[in-house]
Amino acid sequence: MRTYHEMKDSDRSGLAQQIAAQRQRVAERLAGVRRIVAVMSGKGGVGKSFVTAHLARALARGGRNIGVLDADLNGPTIPRLLEAPRAARRTSDVEGGEGGEGGEGGVEPATGLDGVRCVSMGHLLEDGQPLVFRGPAAESFVWRGAMEAAAVREFLGDVAWGSLDVLLLDLPPGVQRYIELCDILGQPPAVLTVTIPTTESRDAVRRAMRAAADRGSELLGIVENMVGGELRGSAGAELAQEFATPLLARISWHPTPDAWSALGMQL
Repeated sequence: MRTYHEMKDSDRSGLAQQIAAQRQRVAERLAGVRRIVAVMSGKGGVGKSFVTAHLARALARGGRNIGVLDADLNGPTIPRLLEAPRAARRTSDVEGGEGGEGGEGGVEPATGLDGVRCVSMGHLLEDGQPLVFRGPAAESFVWRGAMEAAAVREFLGDVAWGSLDVLLLDLPPGVQRYIELCDILGQPPAVLTVTIPTTESRDAVRRAMRAAADRGSELLGIVENMVGGELRGSAGAELAQEFATPLLARISWHPTPDAWSALGMQL
């Protein structure tokens, strides 16, 4: 099997040039974004989207311009958490001033609670409908991952985010979407990690954090969620010690706005 770089003439598809052009488009769209933070966890059910939404609101209440990209394409929850059900809409001429900043044309993000801008697959799917890509059903396992990565790339490259202090990327469980983002952005984003107290969560989150560290991401810290209930353990403290990164917050089952404001002040 030949690698792409070993192909010549008509065998080559111009893939390298396409990737460079896509990265350039994404870079232009995100030129007004001061900081990108991926919120990730190696485990589902830890309340990562809940943390993302409330952290975004706390940062916005503190006077910062905040955006959220819901990169969990199959389980999008950000629109409901931010009460932003309106679908994002395409602007006729973003550069001309109708839709913000970020280049020629584009998609204007929805606006949720506290003025947080957001885009999600949940804005595009009808209630209760799964995400379905068109293509050969018998080969869907081959191309679905590529199509999902392409959808995230379009969210980043087509949305007119404008000027943002922080863009939070709400990732699905695991590390695959994080790896795709590293390739799309051309560099690893900073990472905020969410866990719950249990040993099982610690082990799964450890793998995700190791992948981020190996890729060169800045590990901003850990948020331990759902503290004080039936879930037992000290995953947050153990991970913080192992990766020499701060345990930024321990969020209870019924947090007050002050808890999110305290977390926001550390980012």
